Amino acid sequence: MTTLAPRAGRRCHNPLNALHSTVYFSPDYDKEMAAIGLTDSRAAYFAGRSAAMGAVGPGVVTAAFYNFSHDLVAAHVPAVWRTASPQAVLDARLRAADSTLRRLLGEETVASDEMAEAARLTLHAAEGCTRPARPLYAAHADQPVPEAPHLAYWHATTLLREHRGDGHLMALLDAGLDPLEALVTHTATGRGMTPKWVLATRGWQQSDWDAAVVRLQGRGLLDAQGELTGAGEALRTELEERTDRLDLAPYERLGEEGVLRLTELAKGFLMTAAMAGGFPADLIGKG
Repeated sequence: MTTLAPRAGRRCHNPLNALHSTVYFSPDYDKEMAAIGLTDSRAAYFAGRSAAMGAVGPGVVTAAFYNFSHDLVAAHVPAVWRTASPQAVLDARLRAADSTLRRLLGEETVASDEMAEAARLTLHAAEGCTRPARPLYAAHADQPVPEAPHLAYWHATTLLREHRGDGHLMALLDAGLDPLEALVTHTATGRGMTPKWVLATRGWQQSDWDAAVVRLQGRGLLDAQGELTGAGEALRTELEERTDRLDLAPYERLGEEGVLRLTELAKGFLMTAAMAGGFPADLIGKG
């Protein structure tokens, strides 16, 4: 039986995941990927996040990423592997993580005792993760741990991010939400990406979005204005709670004191990165 406070793992995961994601918004990522021939930003994203699985085809990427249009994925995968090998992509991504964290956090923070402590705690938590039914986590777990503490920390946040993400997809499937319905309901909470970002990055058209809204209204999850109904809010709450249950092991391994300390450190790093412009201003919200 867990001794952690309710949602303690989620509260820890959220800043870990957010700092991890700054790399994908970073100009350093675009620069490193362009240097190995991946000049299209969507191709670079698909390659960077899936390279740990090897030179996989579009079906694998669509399945593992879940909320992207398969047509968009297939427009870039497997063509990306003819331009750059998975290992070249992984190396470029790590270089981008290095330069991004140094730029957003500063050299003093990167070299700090706090960063080394965060790396140790995050890696220890990741020892509690499991491979079965978690393809993105399992693929990244096979990658070596970088020596530099800030890169070890970023690697470990990758493991925790993908472990929770794989579990979240299980919850979405069980709830009967298809990829776009999941995005629409998440946006309706005010915590997901804006429709603008979804349509610009996930390969869906406005007509796809509108059709998903109609389906969700038919299930009583959205009202006439596209806002979550009581049933919709309850479903989103249950989704996060089910994801928490599926993602409990790494935080139980860390223990209550460790989770609290890692959450404190992660929030501090995230605040510094956000103040340094680590995220697009219009990324989150309903607008």
